[in-house]
Amino acid sequence: MKLRAAVVDSPTKIEARSASAVPSERSLFGEILDWMLAPLLLIWPLSIAATYLIAQSIADAPFDRAMEASVRVLAQQIRFIEGPAAEFSLPIAARDILHADETDTMYFQVLGMGGQFLGGEADLPLPPDEVDPPLGVVRFRNQKFKGAEVRVAYLYVGTKSRAPSPHVARPPLVQVAETLDKRSKLANEIIKGVNLPQFLILPVAVLLVWAGLSRGIRPLRTLANRIHARRPDDLSRIDPREAPQEVAPLVHAFNDMLDRVSNAVRAQQRFIADAAHQMKTPLAGLRTQAELALRQDDPDELKRSLRQLATSSERATHLINQLLALARAEGQAEESKPRFELLDLADVARAAVIPFFDAAWAKQIDLGFESVGRPVLVRGHPLLLAELIKNLLDNALRYTPSGGRITVRVTAEAMPVRALLQVEDSGPGIPEVERALVFERFYRVLGSGQDGSGLGLAIVREIAQQHKATIDIGHASTAATTRHDAAETALPGCLITVVFDRQPVPIGYDD
Repeated sequence: MKLRAAVVDSPTKIEARSASAVPSERSLFGEILDWMLAPLLLIWPLSIAATYLIAQSIADAPFDRAMEASVRVLAQQIRFIEGPAAEFSLPIAARDILHADETDTMYFQVLGMGGQFLGGEADLPLPPDEVDPPLGVVRFRNQKFKGAEVRVAYLYVGTKSRAPSPHVARPPLVQVAETLDKRSKLANEIIKGVNLPQFLILPVAVLLVWAGLSRGIRPLRTLANRIHARRPDDLSRIDPREAPQEVAPLVHAFNDMLDRVSNAVRAQQRFIADAAHQMKTPLAGLRTQAELALRQDDPDELKRSLRQLATSSERATHLINQLLALARAEGQAEESKPRFELLDLADVARAAVIPFFDAAWAKQIDLGFESVGRPVLVRGHPLLLAELIKNLLDNALRYTPSGGRITVRVTAEAMPVRALLQVEDSGPGIPEVERALVFERFYRVLGSGQDGSGLGLAIVREIAQQHKATIDIGHASTAATTRHDAAETALPGCLITVVFDRQPVPIGYDD
């Protein structure tokens, strides 16, 4: 004999695991605030970087224009002598103008044809080599000179005579370089002027967003308070106009749930009331018969009382089963999506008929089943459809006299496409004026002499409505005769037809 050891978690571990499995509460206010402020805080550094680049561009523009003017003035000071030879002279006044700025340091360089040094800073770096540099166009570049960053404006000067090929000699070149202190100072002033207000605006924007969200979700809090203040038995619908438009789908869904809960509560209350009302008489009868049995001294009378007790208990059991079946059918009706499936109506009917053969044999009733011999597919709930057929058969067995006939028939029609479930009996039938009433709860045809509960056809109607089927009651299609004591009695008979929408047979369906 082997023993298996089982490891059982302690209650503390189980509670901790359950608590960890429960998702934490989410704040709609916090989530909206996060999605609004997070992009704002992300865009802010990008805005500062973009402002810096734009400020640099703005700061370069006026100083570049001044440097361009200086380059062109220097280019005008070059004098070409003969051929490629040239000379450069800069008046003292012009030299003073170049060095008049106390903030930045300016440098210049003038080169003749082929790189001949004419004046200025000899070690100022040359621009990148070009195959055919444009003449007379001032261009700019950033360069490092004497350990500092400088802005360089340069110009290739064209001669009066045709210049030699650039592959042979470089054209005359004029360069002016300037340090970047003024530019940096101007760019910083622009950045400060743009970004400092943002430091003040951003907290104000956060407060305004916070206040706006708080005001925006105030109707939700009001709606929640109204729902919380309701009585427990108040299942009335909520007016969607009391909530914001964005919450209207949630309110509609909540109203649908309230309707389903209200219907379920009403069905439960109706079931309890029906059960209490209908069980009073059987229970009172059982108690009376039990008291009579206790007083009997004669064994025959005692047996008769006990048989009465058994019959009454059987009726009470049947009533309880009918009530429970009706409650189950109504419970299925409250589901938003009944678990319907594709099934063969003939198979369901055949399986439902088999348990009734013994009862039919005991009552000497000819119970038969007929079908078209091929699948008759409908979409439905197998247990509910079986309950529908069971109640139709039970009703037919109760009202069909001994020696009669009952036929359960499943057929299919092509035009229109539908499936028919028929239960035909040779009983007394249902008068035409009472055919609409027999589907009501606890209604029984007067003069029938039967002690039924009056719930069978109510259950049939409930299940048929769930399957969007229709019910028709008529007389038997053929002459209904009942054989009783070697004599035949003509009765109108009853034919109950339940009509379903028939589904197409799938390819490869195994019948």
